[in-house]
Amino acid sequence: MTNLGIVGLDLTVPDAPRLRDFYAAVVGWGVSGLKNGENYDDNDDYFMTGADGVPVAGVCQRQGENADLPPQWLAYIAVDDLDARVAKCEELGGSVVTGIKGDGPGSYCVIKDPSGAVLALMQNPEP
Repeated sequence: MTNLGIVGLDLTVPDAPRLRDFYAAVVGWGVSGLKNGENYDDNDDYFMTGADGVPVAGVCQRQGENADLPPQWLAYIAVDDLDARVAKCEELGGSVVTGIKGDGPGSYCVIKDPSGAVLALMQNPEP
């Protein structure tokens, strides 16, 4: 059975190290470098981890491919057909904030619903 629910939660901001440290202190999360594991640096994106070391969220630099993402907590919902779901969003009065990034499983885009709330839709990353 595929998971078509929430599959991720990220915060993309201009100063990820500052927010990494903020959430580690305020929430009690641990930190792991997304690319480098425990050997992260201030140019890295981060997994925020629970007490068991399992990632629970991400804090990312607002640069490169992430430069156009809004600076707010963003939930990622897995969908069965990303192109079809984006078309349905627009048909029902929503809009696309960022175009589709990537190709195949794990590709995503950010949409805005008719009320202005944003959400990321992700092509189902599970086989």
